Amino acid sequence: MLPIVARKTWRTLEPFHSLVNFAAEPEDCYAALGLSRSAGYLASRSAAMGTVPAEVVVATFYGFDPALVHQALAGVWSVVSPEQVVAARLAGIDVALHRLFGTALAGPEVQEAAALARVAAEAAPAAGRPLFAGHASLAWPDEPHLVLWHAVTLLREHRGDGHVACLLAAGVGPLESLVLHASQGEVGRRFLQANRGWSDEAWQAATAGLAERGLVAPDGGSTDAGRALRDGIEERTDELALPAWLPLGEDGCTRLRALVRPFSRAIVETGILGFTA
Repeated sequence: MLPIVARKTWRTLEPFHSLVNFAAEPEDCYAALGLSRSAGYLASRSAAMGTVPAEVVVATFYGFDPALVHQALAGVWSVVSPEQVVAARLAGIDVALHRLFGTALAGPEVQEAAALARVAAEAAPAAGRPLFAGHASLAWPDEPHLVLWHAVTLLREHRGDGHVACLLAAGVGPLESLVLHASQGEVGRRFLQANRGWSDEAWQAATAGLAERGLVAPDGGSTDAGRALRDGIEERTDELALPAWLPLGEDGCTRLRALVRPFSRAIVETGILGFTA
C-alpha cells in the first residue's frame, strides 16, 4: 500500500536532510557570519520565512524551549540577512555532502533521485504549512545533489508542519511531545532535552502531567495508552503527508528509496546523527 511505502521512503530519505543539522561544515558557514551553533540552526531553518520574530520560530518549530529561541535569535537579523543564512546553509551542506560522497554525487543515481524527489516536493500542498511554504518559496539549486537535498528538506518540513497539527489536535504540547517521544525509547531523553533546551524542572513537570493522563509512566517510561496515542499521531501525520507521494505511486517511491538508501545509510553509519544503522 502506498501509505506504508511512502512512510518507509520518508524514513530512508530523512538522514540525507538531517546531515545539515549535525555536520561541521554548515556550522562553520554560520560561524563565518558571526552566528553561534544555536543561532545558526534556528536562523538557517527559519530564514526561508524571512525576518520573522522569535515567537514565530517558537510556534513553528514547536518543540524548543521558548527561552532558548529568544536568546539565540536576539539581534540576529540586525547582523545578517535571511538570504545570507540561506546561502550559508546550502554552501555548508554542499561541502559536507562532497566530503562524504565525492564524485558519486555526479552519478546518474543522484540525478534520477533528484528528479523523483522534486516531483514529490512540488506536489506537496502548502496550505496550513508555514515552514514548508517558506522553504518552497526558495529558488531550486542547480546541482542534482542539492536539488535532491532541497527536495528532501521540503518533504521534511511539509511532514513536520502536519505533525505539529496532529500534536495540537491530540492535546500534546511542545515539551510533552518530546517526553512522549523519549518514553518510546527511540531517542533518549538526554539528547532531546539538551537539543531543545529544556530544564530538568520543566521536563519533570511535563512528565508528571502526562503520567496523570496515563500517557507515560511516572518514571517517564512508556505505557500502552502513550504508545497508542503516538502511533495514531504518526499514522495521521503520514496520511496528511500522502498528497506529496501520490504522483510517484508505489513504484516511484520504491525506486526513490532504493536510490537514496546507500547515501542515507552511509550518513547514519558515520554516527554523526547520534545513532547507528
